[in-house]
Order: sequence, then structure tokens, then C-alpha cells
Amino acid sequence: MKIKNLLPLAGTILFIIIGLSSCESDISTIGSEILGDETPNGILDESHTVISYSKKLGPLQSNRLPSYQLGVYNDPVYGKSTVNLLSQLTMEKNNPKFGDSARVDSVFVYLPYFSEGTTVDSVTTYELDSIYGISPINVNIYKSNYFLREYDPEAGFQEFQNYYTNQGAEFENYIDTELGKVEQFIPTRNGYIYNEGTDEEEKLGPGLRVKLDSTFFQTAIIDMEGKEELRNNNNFKNYLRGIYFKVNSPTNDGSLFLFDQSKANISIFYSYYDEDSEGRKDKVFKLNFNGINVNTFENELPSHIQTAVDNPNTETGNENLYIRGGDGIISVVELFGKDLDNNGVADELELLRSKKWLVNEANLVFYVNQDIVAGGASEPERIMIYDLKNSNVLADYTSDPTNGLEPIEAFTNHFGRLERGTDGNGKYYKLKITDHISNIINKDSTNVPLGIVVSQNVKNRTTQKLKEAMEPSIKEVPSSSVISPEGTVIYGNATSNQEKKLKLQIYYTEPN
Repeated sequence: MKIKNLLPLAGTILFIIIGLSSCESDISTIGSEILGDETPNGILDESHTVISYSKKLGPLQSNRLPSYQLGVYNDPVYGKSTVNLLSQLTMEKNNPKFGDSARVDSVFVYLPYFSEGTTVDSVTTYELDSIYGISPINVNIYKSNYFLREYDPEAGFQEFQNYYTNQGAEFENYIDTELGKVEQFIPTRNGYIYNEGTDEEEKLGPGLRVKLDSTFFQTAIIDMEGKEELRNNNNFKNYLRGIYFKVNSPTNDGSLFLFDQSKANISIFYSYYDEDSEGRKDKVFKLNFNGINVNTFENELPSHIQTAVDNPNTETGNENLYIRGGDGIISVVELFGKDLDNNGVADELELLRSKKWLVNEANLVFYVNQDIVAGGASEPERIMIYDLKNSNVLADYTSDPTNGLEPIEAFTNHFGRLERGTDGNGKYYKLKITDHISNIINKDSTNVPLGIVVSQNVKNRTTQKLKEAMEPSIKEVPSSSVISPEGTVIYGNATSNQEKKLKLQIYYTEPN
């Protein structure tokens, strides 16, 4: 956003002269090659201390997510990540009646991808969203005996129970009968047409659809008609406690998808004897996925990245910053250096506050390390910045005029999209934090550490808790980061590449 200079013309000319004659090497203007066609108004100051480093996040809350993942994704930089799923099922209605001599014909589980369908001449074609990788995976589906509680007994049942990304081994101790499996599965844009259990042809959009064991559901559901276990969903969730999806890849690669749990279900197609017609009639009974769902992660980070994120330089910063979604990696940015006089305010910030600058624009520009990142479609399109201390967005988020657009285009004033070169590879992300910096300088707002994460949907403001808080004040991360499998590598403040090192850019006007 371009903000007009508020000073008279003569004052503007004076500042230009002062700017040109200044001997400070960090006071300059920046060209359109870096920031676009328009250069922000004011004098540019890039002299203030920025410390940046990356940390591997500990176990993250992975229930109550906006959507869920399943599959294996082999990131070109970060290696393989395997994402499994435990789901609690609910009945579509309480105390169901299945009719006389009810008999299961077939059972299918369906996890629909996010997709957009276009129908022409009764033929629907689909455009898929949130599919990663093109190699086959194997999916095994089991009955689970692990009880997923809604409320936490250690908090006196006054708070929701959290489940975490590292609980896969614990969940697998409770798996029981295998209900179904599919091998060499690759997500496609094909939908499904069927007429099982119905009198008319039915259509489903693209997704994972797997046939399950009919005998199990005959015994566990249909034959239980009228029993207490099916009286209501509270009883049912304790009776049939869940199903567990375990995935693996027959190759070193794989594929992973996000799915819409609000439309996921197990469909039990059955028939019963109808006295009126003196014959059998088809019906379907559905178990839905609107109970508790939990994703678990198994990551295989390359050793050099594991070492870097386990041993960050929190004093002077690092050359490279790593960010990755899932139970991933966060980068931290700390501004304005040390508080050497121990008065609670960084010394550089004290000096800034005394100058009373009008902040026209403030940016953090994160340049992609193209020597490490493969580029192209595997690069995340969006990253986010947020207040670590309060686990909240910055002031610039609420004032961004693009907030009403679709997620891929929303909040681009604050969270600039990945700027790509003519080769399609990522060059940089520009995060505009003008309001945040102005409030710190002119309104005595707290200078908090900032978190940088990948985001799958910048419009989502919910957060997920860490099992244990980490320094500096990392207690929660945006939910949209946990559901994003992608990652990138960007230059930090300590890189020797002066053109691409991370700096805080402040364009300012001095007061009259």
C-alpha cells in the first residue's frame, strides 16, 4: 500500500538531500526489482538488529483441526513424512431400526478430497485441491479400541481433551480387526458412480473409497438393533471406539491428501424384508466422521536439518531459516536487539521511540534460498507471521483490505504471496508489518518475538497447542500450518549474502 508523504514539498526535498548525503550505509532506497513497481514513500532504514533462527516444534495438538490429512509425502528438502489418522465415528441417527431380516450387502468408507466439480452434458469433471505427490501408497484400515475422550479428566472434565501428533505408537497398541485395505493407491480426479443400497444411481466426488468387511458390520451394527450400544451416540462412541488408518509407501515417495471430514462417512448398504411388497428393499445407514479425529506424524528429517533445528543460534541468528508444516519447524524473528540497561525495553527501540517517526511502511522480506529449495509446485504459496507471546495475529492482519478474498488471494497486503521468477521458482515473500512496527514505536506496544510458519489457509485464525511450551514463548501455532505438508528454506539475518539477508525495512517520515 502506498502512503502519501504528509510533509510539504520543501520538506520532502530537504529529506531527499539529507538521505543522499548520509554516510550510514544501511539508509537507502530500494528499487522496483525487489519490491515491485512502486517504491514506498519516505526514508528507508535497514539498520536495526534482527535475530532469526529455526526450531523443531515439539508434539502439537492434532485434534479439532479445520481439516485432516492422510498419506505419505516426500518433500524434496525435508524428506518423508507419514501421516496416519484415528477417527471416532457417530451414527447418523440414534437407536436405528433396520427392519426384518436385515442383511449387509456391502460397506464402503469414503474420505472426499477438496475439489470443484463442473458438469457439462451430465458429465462432471473435477479440479482437485490439496493433493501432494503422485506415487502410490498402501492404506490399511483397522477397528480401534482406543477411547477418544471429549473432555480432559485431569482438568476436572472442564476442558477439552487434546491429542497430539506423536501419539501414533500409543494408538497402534489398540488396533484390532483389519476392516479393509487398498494397495498401490494414487489419488485421482475421478469420481464414483454406484447404485449399491439405493434404487437410483448415485454420484460421489473424488476421494479415497475402500470396501470394508461386511461381516464385521453385520455383527457390530445391524445385529445390534435395539441394544443399548446403539441407543445414542454417547453409548456408540464407547462401543465402537473408532477406526485407524495406517499408511505406508511401497517406494521412497508417496502421495498425501487433505480431506473434508464433514462429508466423510462409512456407508453400510443393506437390505431388509418389506411386508408390504413381500420382497426385499435396499437401504443405506451411515456412520459419520464428525466425532474426534486425530492426525499422527512420523517424520524422517535429513540429518543436517535435524542438527540445525536442534541447535539454533538464538544469540546472533542463523544463515538459513527452515519452515515446514505438520508437526514441523517454525522460524523465530526477534527485533531491535538487547536491553542492555535492563529497563524492560530494547536499547534500539528506546532510541526509535525518542525520534517519533511516522512509519509509512515496514517490511520483512524473506528470500528463498534457491541453492537448497527445488522450486516449483512443491514450494508453499503462503507463509504467516504472528505474535508468539499472545499466540495471535498482528495488527496488520485486521486492517488488511484483502481479507474477504478467496484464501489463496486473501491477506496479500500483509502476507504477500510467494513472488516467483519467470522460471516459476520462488524468489521471496514480503510480509508487511507497518501497523505492528508503528504501534511498537509510537504506542508503546510490546516488542514480542514473532513466529514464521507455512500456511495452508491464511484466513483460518484458529491455533493448535504445543504439548509443552518452548522458548521464546512458543505455546501455540496456527492450525493452517499443522495441515500444510510443505516447507521451504529462506535466508536468515546471519547469511553472508548481503542482498538477500533478512532485514527489517522501515520507511519513515520525520516529524516537523
